[in-house]
Parts: sequence; C-alpha cells; structure tokens
Amino acid sequence: MGDASQPRTIHGPPRLLDIQTTVPDPRILFMKNVSIPLKSSPFPIRANIYLPKPCASSPGLDVNEPQPEVQSKKYPVIVTYGPYGKDIPYSSFHPGSFAEVNAEQRSEFSAWETPDPVYWCKQGYAVVRADERGTGQSPGLLDTMSKDTSDAFCQVIEWCAEQEWSNGKVGLLGVSYYAGSQWRVAARRPKGLAAIIPWEGMSDYYRDRCRHGGILSNNFIDIWWNRQVLVNQYGLPGRSELKFPPDGPSARGQEDTIEGDLSEEQLVSNRNDQTKDNEAHRFRDEDYYASKEYRLEDIEVPVLSVANWGGITLHLRGNVLGYTYAGSRFKYLRFITGRHDLPFYYKEHVELQKSFLDAFLKGEDKVGWSIPDKVSPIEVTLRKGNVGFNDAEKEKAYKRRNEGQWPLYSTEYTDFYLGSDHTLSRNRPDPTMPAQIGYKALESLDKPELVQFVTAPFEKETEITGHIVAHLNVSVTPENTQNEADIDLFLTIRHIDRSGNEVFYTGTAGDPVPVCKGWLRVSNRKVHEENPRHKPWLPFREYFSTDVLPVKAGEVYGVDVELWPTNVVVGVGGGILLEVSSGDTQGAGIFQHNSETDRPASKFAGQNHIHFGEGFDNYVTLPIIPEHI
Repeated sequence: MGDASQPRTIHGPPRLLDIQTTVPDPRILFMKNVSIPLKSSPFPIRANIYLPKPCASSPGLDVNEPQPEVQSKKYPVIVTYGPYGKDIPYSSFHPGSFAEVNAEQRSEFSAWETPDPVYWCKQGYAVVRADERGTGQSPGLLDTMSKDTSDAFCQVIEWCAEQEWSNGKVGLLGVSYYAGSQWRVAARRPKGLAAIIPWEGMSDYYRDRCRHGGILSNNFIDIWWNRQVLVNQYGLPGRSELKFPPDGPSARGQEDTIEGDLSEEQLVSNRNDQTKDNEAHRFRDEDYYASKEYRLEDIEVPVLSVANWGGITLHLRGNVLGYTYAGSRFKYLRFITGRHDLPFYYKEHVELQKSFLDAFLKGEDKVGWSIPDKVSPIEVTLRKGNVGFNDAEKEKAYKRRNEGQWPLYSTEYTDFYLGSDHTLSRNRPDPTMPAQIGYKALESLDKPELVQFVTAPFEKETEITGHIVAHLNVSVTPENTQNEADIDLFLTIRHIDRSGNEVFYTGTAGDPVPVCKGWLRVSNRKVHEENPRHKPWLPFREYFSTDVLPVKAGEVYGVDVELWPTNVVVGVGGGILLEVSSGDTQGAGIFQHNSETDRPASKFAGQNHIHFGEGFDNYVTLPIIPEHI
C-alpha cells in the first residue's frame, strides 16, 4: 500500500501505441493524447495540448489533418495533472454545476475544476491537461497524491517548459485536487515552474484531508474514490458505459482505454486504494503517510493561495497553512466565499488569476504582484450579516479588507469559559463548584449526541478572524470496561443572531454550514510545544504512533482541540455557540467520520464527560479583531 508497499508488477498495454491525434477547431490548435516521456517509468503520461492560433510549430502534428496557419511564437504554459479524466467534458462530469459556470469559461473542452482552454488560449497561453499516472490514457500505477505521482507531475512540468511552443515558463492553476497537487510538486522545484495558484487545495494530506485530529474522514474519501477516480483507472473495461447517480460529480462521459483493457487482477495490482490504505494506517510515521510528506518551506515560486471560508472540512486549513509556511518571496492569501465549484470561474476571480500569471509568466505586471510590498499579502472577506447560503449574488454584500499579515496583526486572543450551566463567558466560573456534563459516546450525523454552550448577547459588534483552539477536561465511562478506551471529540462553532436563530454559510456543496469545526482523538492529544510551528492558538501534533497516550476509564484529561481558521462578524445582540459532540453534527455533509473500523464500539462506546471545578478550566480561545476605524 502506498509508496512503501512491496514491489509489484505494474501492467501496461500489450504494446504502447502512438495515440496522438489533432482535433480540428477554428479557435485553437488541439493535440490530443500527446505522450510525455518519463525518466522514472517506461510508461508515458498522456496529455491534451491546446495552443493559440496562430501557433508555434508543434512536433508530432498529424500530417493528414488540415494544418492551421503557423507562426513561430512561444507561449507561457498552464498545466493541470490529475485523475478525473482529461477527456471527460465538464458538462458530463457535473451537468448541474456546468450549467451555472460563467459563460465566458464554458466550452466543449472545459473539464471539472480546471481552467477552460479556449478562454486561456485567447489570452495568449498554452494549456496542457494531463491524465495522472494510472488514469485516463496514462498507463502505470494509480497512486493518488503519492511521492511517485508527484515526481511524474514534476517531469511533465519540465517537459512543457522545454517544448518549442513554450516560452519556458509554466504556471499551475486549478481547484481542489488540481490545487492540492500544486503544493507537493512546487516543493520539488521543477525547472520552468514560475508561479502557482492553488485555489481551494489542501496542503497536508494527513491533517487536512484524511484524519481530522487523528479521526478518519472516510465518507468523502469513499465517495470521491469510487465516483471520480477508481472508475477512471487506465485499462478499466467498459468505462464509457458506466452509470452514475444523477447528482454530484462523477466520471460520466469518459472514453475507453485506447490501448485496450486490463484484467481485474492486473487492475488491482496497478493501484493503491485510498479507501483501504487510509483505513489501514493511522499515524504519520507509518510509511503510507510518511511517503506523502514534503516541506512547504521548499516552495520558492510565487504563490497565490485562495481559501474558502466555507471549506470547513477539507481545503480551508491547507490553503491558510500552505501560505503561512511556503518559502516563497512573493506569496499572497485571498479568502473567498461561495460553493467549491463555481467561484474559480467568476469573472473577477479569473481576472485575478490572469493578472497574477501575466506578472510571473509573461512579465506583464499591471498590478504589482512582483514588486515587494506593492500588493497586500492578505485580503479577507468579512462574513457580516445573514445573506443566506448558496446565493452568489447576495454574498457580494460581504466587504473585503486588506491586511498585512496572517494571523492578523491586531488579533486579541480572548478566552471564553464554558460553564456547567451551558454558558460561554469571558468570566471564569467559580472553581469551588465541581460538576460534570455527560453525553453518549460514538454517535453520528443521523443520531447526534451533543452539548452546547452559548454566550450572552454581544453588546457590540464583534469580529472573529483567525485560528481557534479549545481547552477541555474530558473523561470516559466505557461501555465495556474490559477493552481499551478512547474519546473522539467533535467541536463546532455556530453563529446565533439576535433572534436566537443560527446563521448558516455556504458550504462546499452549497449546503448550509456553521462557522467552523474541529476534531481530536484524545489518545492523540500529545502536543509538541518544542516545534517551531506550535503556537498557543495552533497546537502542533505529529500524530506519530510513538505519541499515542492511554485513555483510562474515569481519568480526566486536559486536551487542546484545534478548530479550523475562520471569520465571522457577530452583530449586536447576536452570540457564539460552542458545540461538543461525540460524532458528526449538522454541517458535516458528505465529510463524515463514520468508519466502524476506525471508530469501533468496542473502544468508543460509553459515556463521555466534561469536568468543571478546581483545576478544570474549560475555554475556547477566539481571535477577536478590534474595531477598525
């Protein structure tokens, strides 16, 4: 499993074919299934190459096709590399989403979460869209987000920089998977890479995506793997005939493998299954997770990291910490709102992308991205008021503000204490009044078990922007005292308006979500305060097997729980609610943590408790931003 598995035979086609063709189009030159050789593998990466017209001379053009007017010219290159199928039209992959995309960014060549080649070719860019190793028309081992597939991506970038139609400068631009992959490959410093725009893309495979606080985020991984990746494996028989539910993204409309099908035994040998591997491995020092590690500090190219406040269960944390630790001289962080699929294509956001890439790939910097201290490094979208959710027009009411650093310079970290009377207050409870609150362990989104603590109505408008940490004193009364015990903590911050109703925000899938969430498996509570990344407001954990601490029945443990960074402006009369639960609650959506293998009843069932009294202060530290004059 993963890069550290025992050597196995990787099966390719009976023989590699030249499957490149040229697709006639009056707007662009489209070369389909171009083979990009890899130094590390006998199998090539297959890519679609889209060039502006008139274009540079292009090696390998099909001489039987009508040739466009050729003019010697070199273009900056935008590259994407991923497993969703370079040949699957966006209109098939997610028809409902495609219908809502900005019309200027739609064409028959559009693909899910990637830049539209027709638009970008008109702007003077070459676009290269590659099938990741082991998917689409690229043979090899399917091993998403691994070291080896990132190394292949690195070689694709270097190949693009060397082509006759390239000006030698490559930029990366894409959403989600096509953003997360940018961090990993940029840390490898491929020759020719000039800038990256990871738009809503996690940067930490373990902490952001797979194991929140050590708890397996299995439900999304299962859906993602089975509807978007596994079904696009190279050599899978009958890919073009596969059927999917009508809702959500899926690999609809794909093409069969041109070089032929592989047997089921060969397909199994040719893949590492994220659903199985993440369930089988629990710690970052296991080879499976360790093989996917890299250093953000090794990134040197300019970075425009775009984080979505509504991405509270997958990408948000990675964009923020990716920006924070990237070693780039020119790095910028922008916060947006809206669904996960559409904002990337908004007109104003495409203009933002273009201005950044123009600066570093063309040398045309009309904004000042390449001038030190010219452009504000941080732009925050302020979630003030109740505009509803999944309404892009109403969300335009949110104002934006430039800031000079992250976390914001003026942040006042303020403790709000939990009371046994379910209050949340700046006043510390009377320590001479011991108490405990119990709630059933091992519950789920379908049957939540939770306790809530709420502030009194705020007397003045209050902005909360930044990282949040909660300190709780917890214990467990296990259902089976003969077995090893543990506690999973699920925390949620909710915004309550002056009428007592919750204010919801737009989540990843357009669903209503709260302000933010956080998680912790109590056996993973060890904090490494000696690590330079550790902060009082952002506890650093290694999640190593050697850091696991016991959880014994009836023993009280003080733990710090990281909640993901956020922003909310609470109006006069409104308040904040902290929710503590034993499983997923409203706002989790498809990002549930409900694996019976990872959370067995034999270990987690019972009664959880929060303790109050002498030596048991419970509080949440909120990043309060003073009023801006």
